Amino acid sequence: MAKITSGTVHIFTFKDGLLARLAHDLRLAADKWEVEVEGSQITARFWPRDFRPEGAMKKDRLEAGSISAADLDKIRDNLRQEILHVDRWPEIVFEGKGEVAEGRFVVSGELTMAGRKRAVSVPVTKRGERLAGEVTLKPSDWGIAPFKALAGAIKLKDEVRLAFDLTAP
Repeated sequence: MAKITSGTVHIFTFKDGLLARLAHDLRLAADKWEVEVEGSQITARFWPRDFRPEGAMKKDRLEAGSISAADLDKIRDNLRQEILHVDRWPEIVFEGKGEVAEGRFVVSGELTMAGRKRAVSVPVTKRGERLAGEVTLKPSDWGIAPFKALAGAIKLKDEVRLAFDLTAP
């Protein structure tokens, strides 16, 4: 069994609502995760308590420092307590299988999050020693309601993008 623990995993959230101009599209870093590979079987584990907001995204670029440290702490607390309920569901797990389909490498399986399992497929690109990919998820498929503030005038879209760039074993 090979274990992958080196690389980056980012989660992107997107603002919505009447006052969206007052909100931010965000990039979060998953600081604690691991991927195990045994043959074609792949298991990935993420610990959402260790998801860390890095800052606002502007035109596909991270604007580090555009959000105060206090606001980043507030975002992290809302993510843990109001959105992902990490005390109840401390782990997110993907279990699947890698295969070549239509000339592309695809990892397909089930993602368990917030106590629910849903099918997910992720195209993966190999560049030298790197494995990269991204997938768009709809949190409500796992029973996770988009975060709202100011009576819903500011909210998050029911869409997150997970992007990874990992060092292959």
